[in-house]
Amino acid sequence: MLDRAVEALPLFRLSDSSEDSAIAFTTADGGRWRVLPAPGERLPGTFDQDVYVELMRRYCEAECPADGTLAFTLHAFLRSMGRRVDGRTYEQLRGALARLERTVLESEGAWVDASTGTRGHARFTILSAVAIDRRRFTDRDQLALFPALASNEPGDARVAIAAQLRANIAAGHHITLNAQKYAALSSPVARRLYRLLEAERAASGGAAWTPSLEALAERLPLTQRYPSHLQRVIQPAHEMLLAAGLVKVARLVQDGRHWTVEYRF
Repeated sequence: MLDRAVEALPLFRLSDSSEDSAIAFTTADGGRWRVLPAPGERLPGTFDQDVYVELMRRYCEAECPADGTLAFTLHAFLRSMGRRVDGRTYEQLRGALARLERTVLESEGAWVDASTGTRGHARFTILSAVAIDRRRFTDRDQLALFPALASNEPGDARVAIAAQLRANIAAGHHITLNAQKYAALSSPVARRLYRLLEAERAASGGAAWTPSLEALAERLPLTQRYPSHLQRVIQPAHEMLLAAGLVKVARLVQDGRHWTVEYRF
C-alpha cells in the first residue's frame, strides 16, 4: 500500500542525472508542491523509487508497525529487489535511503492529509529516520586496516516511515500495487505510470482519465518537452502496462497540434 496523496504528485526523477534543482508542480486547483533535495545532493531517481516501493511493501508485510520502524540487512533488501549484491549496490542503497530521509516534500494545498481531510501546509520526508551499521561483521579495531571492507560491508539498517504516510494509509487513503507486476515492468516510466494510474483510478472510481500530454509529463515528471520526444518515452511504457494487464486502454491521441493521453481501466 502506498499513500495515494503522494502518488498523485511528482516525486522521483525518471532519469538518473545529477539534476539537483527542485521539482515544482502546481495542481489544477492552485495547490503548490515542491521536492527539495538536500544541499549538495541530487533528487531521488529511478533506483530510489524502487527502494521506496520495497520499503512500503515491507511496512505492509510487517502489518504497519505503529512507529513505522523497519529493520533489515542491506543484503536481504537488495535480494528482495532482484538486484545484484556487491559493493556498488550497497553504496547505491545507502545513498537512496539517505535521500529518502533528507529530500523534503513541501505542500501548500497540494498534498491531502486524509486524517483531517485538509490540504493545508505540510513539510515532511519519506523516511523520518535512517540508521545503518556498516561494521556488522568486522571488529571495529581492525576495520581501519582494511578500508576496502568498509564499502562492501552489508550492515544492518533501521529506518522509520514518515508519520504522514502512515496516517494516510491508516485512514484508507492509499493505493495497492501488485508487487510482482511492478517488479516485472522494466521501464522506470512504466513503474511510475502504474502508481500514478492507480492513484487516478482510486480518485475517480475507475472512470477513464484523459490528461493532456504536457500535464502527464509534469505529473510523472519527465524532462522532455517536445511531443515527439515524450511519445518515444511514454509509448514503450504503455505497451508494458497493456501487456501486464494493468490497463485496458493506454494510447496517445492527436487533435491538430494538441495531444492527449487516454487511459481506461
